[in-house]
Amino acid sequence: MLEIGELANPKLRVLLVTGVSGAGRSTALKALEDMGYEAMDNIPLDLLLTLLTPPSSTIRTRHGAIAAGIDIRTRDFDVEHFMERVAPIYARDDMQVSLLFMDCDDEVLSRRYSETRRRHPLAGDRPVRDGIRMEREIIGALRDHADLDIDTSTMAGADVRRLLAGHFTIEKGPDLTATVMSFSYRKGLPREADLVFDVRFLRNPHYVPELKTLSGMDRDVARYIEEDPVLDEIMGRFDNLLLDLLPHYAAEGKTYLTVAIGCTGGQHRSVFVAERLADILEGAGHPVTRRHRDVSTAGS
Repeated sequence: MLEIGELANPKLRVLLVTGVSGAGRSTALKALEDMGYEAMDNIPLDLLLTLLTPPSSTIRTRHGAIAAGIDIRTRDFDVEHFMERVAPIYARDDMQVSLLFMDCDDEVLSRRYSETRRRHPLAGDRPVRDGIRMEREIIGALRDHADLDIDTSTMAGADVRRLLAGHFTIEKGPDLTATVMSFSYRKGLPREADLVFDVRFLRNPHYVPELKTLSGMDRDVARYIEEDPVLDEIMGRFDNLLLDLLPHYAAEGKTYLTVAIGCTGGQHRSVFVAERLADILEGAGHPVTRRHRDVSTAGS
């Protein structure tokens, strides 16, 4: 709960969490609460703005951070009106306000509702897909205003928590943390990516029968890709670019960077290059996490 008192941090962090129903807003708020945020869900916008009206120096929280789940699935909602209402807190010098939008593919959302046997809040007696479509018509454009858009279609809860911790951690470390991930272009670009590299020009182990079912983390696959004559030159350029860029991102206050490496199926080439880049960054002293989004699917 919010209390009156003195706040050590001169800027109160306010994270507004919204998005489509079923995409993981509750999961995000729970993760943020575990990180030290004062988390609240389904709070009316008028009440939230009233709570934030006093100077931030008089709003006491555990760590100077508030996460509020905003439910804006009303039929008369429009994005322009919502942004006008929250504009005053965005403009305040004593608050750092961010908007997080949780999203998910329609097919995955439908499956989640089917598995849990829950009704979509806007569907009523109609099919779930009708509710999803109606909700997107109401709030979909808000995604363009978000500071971070998280697509949970292929994410487990641990992936969501790690991504949130990277972007919104309260206790900032001295170094920028990088996540190097592989992905399949067939499955679409990862929305959370800050930098994307396409490595579909490399030799493709998919067409070698004994390598097809392996991944880029297997030594036989690595040897095959390493025989590509362009690999060393390209990897050198990737390495130098990232090592040059990371200090500049850190100097601008960025604490988390996602580097995505893509190939056709996300199984071989992208995994191999992502592992190589992660090794280079770790060797240079940068904190790194690794994620292979589509490594279980066939093809590369």
